[in-house]
Amino acid sequence: MSGRRRYAVVGLGSRSRMYTNALLGKYAGHGELVGLCDVNATRMAWHLESFRRRCEGAGTVATYHPDGFARMLREQAVDAVIVTSVDRTHHRYIVEAVRAGCDVITEKPLTIDGPRCQAIVDAVRETGRRVLVAFNYRYAPRNARVKQLLDAGAIGRVLSAHFEWLLDTTHGADYYRRWHRDKRNSGGLMIHKASHHFDLMNWWLRARPESVFGFGRLAFYGRENAEERGVTRFYERAHGSETARTDPFALHLEQDAQLKGMYLDAEHEDGYLRDRSVFADGISIEDDMALVIRYSTRASLTYHLTSYSPWEGYRVVFNGTEGRLEFEAVERSYVSGSLEDVNQPEVRDVTGITGANRVRILVRPLWRPPQEVRLEEDEDEGGHAGADVRLLEALFGEGAGEDPLGRNSTYLDGVFAILPGVGANQAFATGLPVDLTSLVRL
Repeated sequence: MSGRRRYAVVGLGSRSRMYTNALLGKYAGHGELVGLCDVNATRMAWHLESFRRRCEGAGTVATYHPDGFARMLREQAVDAVIVTSVDRTHHRYIVEAVRAGCDVITEKPLTIDGPRCQAIVDAVRETGRRVLVAFNYRYAPRNARVKQLLDAGAIGRVLSAHFEWLLDTTHGADYYRRWHRDKRNSGGLMIHKASHHFDLMNWWLRARPESVFGFGRLAFYGRENAEERGVTRFYERAHGSETARTDPFALHLEQDAQLKGMYLDAEHEDGYLRDRSVFADGISIEDDMALVIRYSTRASLTYHLTSYSPWEGYRVVFNGTEGRLEFEAVERSYVSGSLEDVNQPEVRDVTGITGANRVRILVRPLWRPPQEVRLEEDEDEGGHAGADVRLLEALFGEGAGEDPLGRNSTYLDGVFAILPGVGANQAFATGLPVDLTSLVRL
């Protein structure tokens, strides 16, 4: 076991559990979890108790407040830091970790704006440390199959694409209950959520985004929009609210043991409310966004993100010199951090019938009949459509280093994934197109 790497995790929200469970379970032989860092001591204690239930001795992991982050790296001789904190703090921990001689695995997005991104780029260049961004969607078999088809020239050279992502009123609404609703924390969904999508497109096209223009607004969520639709009863948070009892958008933390332990029982310490009303005041992010992006290959993309849809999933269309590829996926909806999220319930498809995740890939060659491409029955199962288990294997497993599709993503992939969102936020504010090549010095 002497070769095991020593890992610390900073930011103990729901996403951190994928990594801590992996290091305490299947990948315990690869790495040792030696440190936790979070603003909330109650939440850290809840995690330690869950570790104790998972495996004997795991509840002794050292805990630190963010003020002690550098001390944690020294005292615990940390080799690598896993960053799962609030998006606006990613740059702080990444920069401090690499300057302390650590490697980093960070959840997307890399960060939320140009100056923070530049700080990361400069620190990585100066130190030579390794920074990986956990773009799990690259590891979903469905997305990998599309990559294989495009790389094989199934439709020739891609000239244009359209990408529509739909978040339903379970998953989509959740961004307006929690810290993401404040653009200062998340950069809005153009950064926090769409960086997934922009990374996929960069990866699929083998291209870099160069310019963007678009429109975005808060069209559905928020108090003013609800009032326009005739809503007259409002509340600030669901817990303790009689009005919330009949609101299908309300999140009842006390009804889910995991959400209760991580958030409701811990809120007395830092005041963070996980169950804000999606129709309360104070939302500064958009819920309906449309973009046009041009790439280094001269391909163009039209992109739309809707976060109040009746179904969850995405549609992508590629137009090439030798045909067209059409791709549709219906996804399982969930609330981040809930026990349902962990237990992976089945998805409701667009017809309302419960079933497995649905995928359709159709290649339409010029002058020939269309051909449907099928996945194996068990190829698309697991968290995020089979992506999470494959991502963890790539990070910690025996398959680490084997990467024929180029799925392992570096900090530069993280940069190019956020640039369209950074530019989109500027375009929303100014009404002008943005040159993405001028936002960060590479």
